[in-house]
Amino acid sequence: MAAIFYARVSTAEQSLDHQIKQARDAGFHIDEVIADHGVSGVKHRLIERPEGRRLYDKLRHGDELIIRWVDRLGRDYDDVTDAIRHFIRLGVTVRTVISNMTFDGVTTDPVQMAVRDAMVAFLAATAQAQAEATKTAQRAGIDAAKGDKRKYPGRKPSFDRQATIDVRNLFNKGWGTSAIAKEVGLSRQAVLRIRDDSHGVEQALLRWGM
Repeated sequence: MAAIFYARVSTAEQSLDHQIKQARDAGFHIDEVIADHGVSGVKHRLIERPEGRRLYDKLRHGDELIIRWVDRLGRDYDDVTDAIRHFIRLGVTVRTVISNMTFDGVTTDPVQMAVRDAMVAFLAATAQAQAEATKTAQRAGIDAAKGDKRKYPGRKPSFDRQATIDVRNLFNKGWGTSAIAKEVGLSRQAVLRIRDDSHGVEQALLRWGM
């Protein structure tokens, strides 16, 4: 039985270290890390990614797949739900670092199975909705920036794009501001700005090419 941690970052400039460290700090035992660098969770299905494909080849009955959150598997509803259900049918346990959620095929009770599948569907839908909201904000920021290309970019933000995604995910899970700030390594002020000023945050990221 192997515990495999799958990580993904959307740009080559982002680091996977935070995802791996967070999992180990939370007490997860990891036998192997499989990671995709600079791969979009929107444009590329898990099975189409160089390392994501390895999960399908490598995972066996009794293994454990650890992910920081379901959006690391992807940001498309069908892709995420299909992948998790495939692994469950294979006898793999899927666990998330955030909230320590577990999805497996242990139960045979139809009601419990329905609850599990509904939760998987909800999380997958949330991941896709957040991706679509980010894309809309990016378009708005680009359009606004076109009006003055020489504009001073201002102070470089303390957060990157992945941090904004993490913060919004945790707020959606009901986490408090202080707990989120500690979890992602940002100030409370930065966390609140990400929550309350999505347009301004997106423009700042675009001005700095983040």
